[in-house]
Amino acid sequence: MTKLLEAIEKGEPQAAEALLPLVYDELRKLAAAKLIHEKPGQTLQATALVHEAYLRLVGANNTAKKEQEWDGRGHFFAAAAEAMRRILVESARRKRRLKRGGERQREPIDEQSIAAPQMDADLIELDAALDKLAAKDCRKAELVKLRYFAGLTIEQAAEALGISATTADRDWTYARAWLFREMSKEK
Repeated sequence: MTKLLEAIEKGEPQAAEALLPLVYDELRKLAAAKLIHEKPGQTLQATALVHEAYLRLVGANNTAKKEQEWDGRGHFFAAAAEAMRRILVESARRKRRLKRGGERQREPIDEQSIAAPQMDADLIELDAALDKLAAKDCRKAELVKLRYFAGLTIEQAAEALGISATTADRDWTYARAWLFREMSKEK
């Protein structure tokens, strides 16, 4: 995988095609795990999320990819988590626009839809709070992105960030409490 990432950096088009089969299943599982926690009625599917994130990372239209240097598997998945986060936030913002219905709510047809679980945190508020956390402590914000948006375990996220699992666990506890407090202030 590292060799393919290096080949992509050099601009070899066949490298991007060879990388997708290696990472697709893992990215698909991460995207599916993330979308389970979205509000009911989400139109974005895991496959579309993976494809959009992959295109943003190594796609032909990505002008930034020429300056992108991958430091390995962990860096690639951290970038994928960030890309998925941005796609989900953009989707949430699009749905809030007036031409897309704005603040209008759909009326449930039956009792089962009333009992449907709601997402605990509004994605846009989380994004704003996450940006504030990143300004304060970048590593903790990256850990949240890996855990929440990419669905990595503490151990996987620690490996991606190059820190111990114990440190990642402490950072995760702090970041969750900080984000909860920050998002509670805004309401």
